[in-house]
Amino acid sequence: MFQKYDVIVVGAGHAGCEAAAAAANLGSKTLLITMNMQTIAQMSCNPAMGGIAKGQIVKEIDALGGYSGIVTDLSMIQFRMLNRSKGPAMWSPRAQNDRMLFAAKWREMLEKTANLDFYQDTVVGILVNDKKAIGVKTGLGHDIYADSIVLTNGTFLNGKVHIGDKNFGGGRISEKAAFGITEQLVSLGFESDRLKTGTPPRVDGRSLNYSKMEEQPGDDQVVGFSFLDTEKPKKQLSCWITYTDKKVHDILKTGFDRSPMFSGRIEGIGPRYCPSIEDKISRFAERERHQLFVEPEGWNTVEVYINGFSTSLPEEVQYEALRSIVGFENAKMFRPGYAIEYDYFPPTQLKYSLETKLIQGLFFAGQINGTTGYEEAACQGLIAGINAHQKTKNLEPLILKRSDAYIGVLIDDLISKGTNEPYRMFTSRAEFRTLLRQDNADLRLTELSYRLGLASQERMEKVREKRNGVEKIKNILNALPVTPNDINPYFEKISSSLITEKQKACKLLLRPEIELKDLMNCLPALKKELNDFSSDALEQASIQIKYDVYIEKEKELVERMSQLESLTIPETFDYRKISSLGNEAREKLSKIKPTTLGQASRISGINPSDVQILMVYMGR
Repeated sequence: MFQKYDVIVVGAGHAGCEAAAAAANLGSKTLLITMNMQTIAQMSCNPAMGGIAKGQIVKEIDALGGYSGIVTDLSMIQFRMLNRSKGPAMWSPRAQNDRMLFAAKWREMLEKTANLDFYQDTVVGILVNDKKAIGVKTGLGHDIYADSIVLTNGTFLNGKVHIGDKNFGGGRISEKAAFGITEQLVSLGFESDRLKTGTPPRVDGRSLNYSKMEEQPGDDQVVGFSFLDTEKPKKQLSCWITYTDKKVHDILKTGFDRSPMFSGRIEGIGPRYCPSIEDKISRFAERERHQLFVEPEGWNTVEVYINGFSTSLPEEVQYEALRSIVGFENAKMFRPGYAIEYDYFPPTQLKYSLETKLIQGLFFAGQINGTTGYEEAACQGLIAGINAHQKTKNLEPLILKRSDAYIGVLIDDLISKGTNEPYRMFTSRAEFRTLLRQDNADLRLTELSYRLGLASQERMEKVREKRNGVEKIKNILNALPVTPNDINPYFEKISSSLITEKQKACKLLLRPEIELKDLMNCLPALKKELNDFSSDALEQASIQIKYDVYIEKEKELVERMSQLESLTIPETFDYRKISSLGNEAREKLSKIKPTTLGQASRISGINPSDVQILMVYMGR
């Protein structure tokens, strides 16, 4: 039945879909195996993409030629650019999506992808020969062979669902768990552990009283995620905001004695930054209320997602508490919230390519590595898919540095520091976030991907056009003189300092209260010269001028840090022979096997003196 494939991807969640698309688009004959063809790219939890730092990741995936940005644009029902009141390094796009349309668009794009086959079955083991992955074994008894295997198992490995004092096997509610892979990998020498995540109840939107809630509309300007010219929605649906209160908290507390979290039935650690509602009211007892976002699930459904109300309490407690929330007095529950425990493999067992250190040709991506969130999973899938292809062709892997992308930060954090709780990306995790903005992901990454053969010619042409446009705009602003008579009336109006002599337009743009559009509105000559440039190029030029000093400082820091990154450590380096290193340093360096001194310096427990010892020893 089955030919030999170049790449097999196991699992068709966000990580698996990006991995399969990347490998196939690069030219590898690829097979995507999923337990259920009807749940490809399902949004298991929140029907949304992006958000703080996560939006930057989706833009980076798009810039590299992945599909997530395109699918998000084609299925969005609302768009917002978060943190607009802050500097552009903090701007983060977020979309509310039509859950069913999102999955349908993903499947449509995958089915149009050359070199990609699909098969519905359960993978129960990896075929391994001489510490090299050579294929997979399925539940229906098939041995399917390939040069590289990408595991993206999500929450399905020995998954267990918890609702109150009930628990049962499952990777998602009403979907069976996957068994066999964890046990085999442990027998091969891998370490595994358990994590926990959860989801809120879904309710009937027809039973809610929105007049009692605060409306949260989308932005007037829908920027979107893809750097291609994707179709954006002509209208948007609003989300709504309401709050819990003391009465709701008291009702929830009546179920604490049957809570799987508090009774010890859940062993895995849950996400720190997305706790369940019972965890919130337990840990933050002083808080009298918690904010809830009431989010529609799509254009053509009444189902509503209650963001902020993740819970695994008994159904009757969930129901009673829900109906005590303002606007939810007559709420009807479609299905209860639940928690899920699942196996993951601490990511210090991986190389930067996301290939495992123990088994050649075996790659991990997504929640199997301890991350949480669609965006974190998708970007790992993209990198694993690219590198699985590269492995089959004996080509160098794609490694993104911390200064290249949020994706590079995420992978470096996972591999250098590991994680014992679901890892979530934040802007604060990136030390070079002024360089890693959402607006310049294409300028940073598309050419790199184009050289690999993934990003299209169309994408590369758009980047060249944008880059050329930005330079022309900056030249115009650097050359155009502005007289006091031209601009002072406007400055007086906004209480900005008046000028007493001619200044170049670029200098005026340095004022924090002045935007490029303001100058264009005040200066007809400037508006005429800039009128034909795209909004992307105008925004990019403005940011580069305004933040030039900060951008240059970060580039200098990157340059200094790159000196450590360029000092490679041989894979066979024996840290146990360096007696001047402490026991903890020797143990962690031997386990993680950093590839550079830069990576060694970021390992938890490694201090600057350890790095200096390594530098001296390697110099000798």
